[in-house]
Amino acid sequence: MAMIGVLDGANLNGGQKLAVKYYAVAVVLFGAQVLFGLLSGLQYLNPDFLFGVLDFNVNRMVHINALVVWLLYGFLGSVYWLLEEEAQHEVVGLRLGNLIFWVLTSAVAVVVLVFLVVQVGPGRMSSIWLINEGREYIEAPRWADIGIVVSVLVFFYNVAATFTKGRFTGIAGVLVMDLLALFGIYLAGMFYVTNVSIDQYWWWWVIHLWVEATWEVMVAVIMAYGLMKILGVSRRIVETWLYIEVALMFGSGILGLGHHYFWIGTPEYWLSIGGFFSALEPIPLVAMVVHAVYDAGSHKIKNSNHPAMAWIIAQAFGNFFGAGVWGFMHTLPQINLYTHGTQWTASHGHLAFFGAFATINIAFFYLAMQKWRGNVWMSEALAGNGWKWKWALGLLNVGVIGMTIAMLISGYEQSQIERAIEGSTWAGYFVAQAHPWFVQGMWWREAFGLMTVAGYVLMVWDLLTIGKVETRVMVTAPGSEGQGAYAG
Repeated sequence: MAMIGVLDGANLNGGQKLAVKYYAVAVVLFGAQVLFGLLSGLQYLNPDFLFGVLDFNVNRMVHINALVVWLLYGFLGSVYWLLEEEAQHEVVGLRLGNLIFWVLTSAVAVVVLVFLVVQVGPGRMSSIWLINEGREYIEAPRWADIGIVVSVLVFFYNVAATFTKGRFTGIAGVLVMDLLALFGIYLAGMFYVTNVSIDQYWWWWVIHLWVEATWEVMVAVIMAYGLMKILGVSRRIVETWLYIEVALMFGSGILGLGHHYFWIGTPEYWLSIGGFFSALEPIPLVAMVVHAVYDAGSHKIKNSNHPAMAWIIAQAFGNFFGAGVWGFMHTLPQINLYTHGTQWTASHGHLAFFGAFATINIAFFYLAMQKWRGNVWMSEALAGNGWKWKWALGLLNVGVIGMTIAMLISGYEQSQIERAIEGSTWAGYFVAQAHPWFVQGMWWREAFGLMTVAGYVLMVWDLLTIGKVETRVMVTAPGSEGQGAYAG
């Protein structure tokens, strides 16, 4: 065992060493997402900036795709992180898992370079296979799509085979079934049909269900493990809420997909189905955290990792407000008629993705750093740099919430002037775009974006240094699964 506060791979099992690789790439891609978001926001205000060199549509595309890929990397890393401890067996096929990591990372690098250097191609099948598939949010060329599916299948093999040979828990069962859906649903975006309504129908299966169903369930699994490790919460509590989450997600979540079908030519019954089932999904995750914190308090359990726990709490409430409240307040068809495609949608997207997904990944970054440094003390009165994680937490959350509110104001103005008053005409679009409320909202979005960048930089600095000069070790309370306690 290494000295306390010193990074040493000997502190990690095989799956966790692979997880650290995924986390490293995730942090880099997180930075790329923030950078290209700032650039595209600036170009929105000044269209001549970098015109003809790095156009707005390319910056926006890289911004969104970097978001999707870094979140996916974080989830894969977190599952590898918990895998051996949960299964009580070494990762089956770990060498293949490491190989796929390098293949996938190389493919991501190539795709980004093509996006930035080639940017666009002719309207032929060769462009779909080699340059850009042309579908918003899943622009990766077809060869990269196939690579993603193969990578997820190898990941599924690592997880399923490990649990089969080791301990098969409730968490294991939910995770294995979710991974089948993870690669299965993505297949819906790998073909196209000439009928635009049908094509959009299947496109939404990837955009909504791949993210809002399979990702949400994976987050629930990761959170359940994290709460047991950080607070020593009863497995019975977290697995109960995990099952409720699965029931709501694959019950209401699939039907809630209908709120994307309002305006693409599908039957009118989707107006009622989609409007009713859209906002139920985040509830079990909030309940899981609240119940876990209450249980820890009633048993006087001490938090073993304050930064990770703070980010888990941010996830619970960020998910509830971002995916739940912010989503529901504009997904009823009577409202969505006016808000669809405005900055109101972008407001929801920013808060939902950050609150539901980015936060849990950051929590596990801190959980990983704790063990990597030899189970160093990471609770109150942290030596050396205890202020950094708090400021990073504050700046990132305030930055994203600020952008959310700024875009909501601009979206409200668009909905009122462009849609309600001007009747969704081109003239109404330009009137709304020139309105002072809209322009001011876009400038505030950029200002809060800079705050988010500052939070990201501080978070990276903190992750590289937290626990470095700490001499205390985290003590695990006897008789509890992963329960942290005071170290003297």
